[in-house]
Amino acid sequence: MSPVQLNTALVLSSFHPGGTEYQTIELLRRLDPTRWRVHVACFHRDGAWRDRVESAAASVTSFPLTSFRHPGTLRQMRRFAHWCRERQIRLVHAADLYANIFALPAAALARVPVRIGSRRELNPDKTRGQIVLQRLAYACAHVILANSHAAAGRLHMERVSPSRIAVIPNGLDLTRFSDLPVARNGRTVMTVANLRPEKGHRTLLAAAVRVLASFPDARFRVVGDGPERGRLERLAAELGVAHAVEWLGHRDDVAALLGQADISVVPSTSEAFPNAAVEAMAAGVPVVASAVGGLVELVRPGQNGLLVPHSDPAALAQAIELLLGDARLRGRLGRAARHDVAARYSFERMVTSIDTLYLTELHRRRAVQPTAASLAAS
Repeated sequence: MSPVQLNTALVLSSFHPGGTEYQTIELLRRLDPTRWRVHVACFHRDGAWRDRVESAAASVTSFPLTSFRHPGTLRQMRRFAHWCRERQIRLVHAADLYANIFALPAAALARVPVRIGSRRELNPDKTRGQIVLQRLAYACAHVILANSHAAAGRLHMERVSPSRIAVIPNGLDLTRFSDLPVARNGRTVMTVANLRPEKGHRTLLAAAVRVLASFPDARFRVVGDGPERGRLERLAAELGVAHAVEWLGHRDDVAALLGQADISVVPSTSEAFPNAAVEAMAAGVPVVASAVGGLVELVRPGQNGLLVPHSDPAALAQAIELLLGDARLRGRLGRAARHDVAARYSFERMVTSIDTLYLTELHRRRAVQPTAASLAAS
């Protein structure tokens, strides 16, 4: 007998490029279609990755929101609850803060048997009100899925019971990086992140002033876009480093760009689990990162990368200069980084772990038919 497809819903804000969106969309694309019939709910059906979602999902439905203060929000939540009942959704998985606040209470209203929330960031840019709303929404979830022990630690601080927290790190398509060289011999420093204040680009630009004094031929490639771009470009000009900084915007060929990089820098002030660092390590590029959040779990100083205090341009510059001046050290750290990522962060490992979590929770709540429940023991 063929397996029963279980109606499941993934909920995220939109399909614009970002770490959470990438991980959620890859989960959608990789879940076993003979076991899971995955419907996608979103607030805004737009973004560069919309086609990826529509090609993989059983359906895509938008529930337009502009603000949680808007009176129409409750109407959309009731509509989502009806949507869950109509499609006989057995499991709802909310992917980000806004999805948690919206979907978890509405799914509880619809009596969806299994409700999974997410903690994929440490929320440095969120208001107190948003964080309080998310904590209230978590009460409607059976499990909160954290992508790092740092994110899980924040949940502990918010008094979420440890029995309701599961930690599954992000995944990576390792095949994208398999043919890249491990050792480079240039002066290219690269950073990949949305241009938002907590990503630390201002610290990197201040560090670039010092680096260029020692290595005038160094070049800084900034991959990503966002609301800070104009201000950052003006700052680069004011600091006298604009000639050495290349603003590449959003790119879908990050793996190829990493193949041209000598160092990857992650100068964030807050990170739960940084996709950019994992991708750089998979590409064999030594990472210089802030000693914050999930970066501390990922980077072993002096073994597979370097850690520096966040918001410290002098320390960041010193670490970059150390690597620019020592090709053998870059090669050793890059090789170790690639080995570590291959062993710990494949998409296969992530999807298998989430698949097991889904089945375990469904089975625990007797929310599957016998033919599907038998899969949980497989």
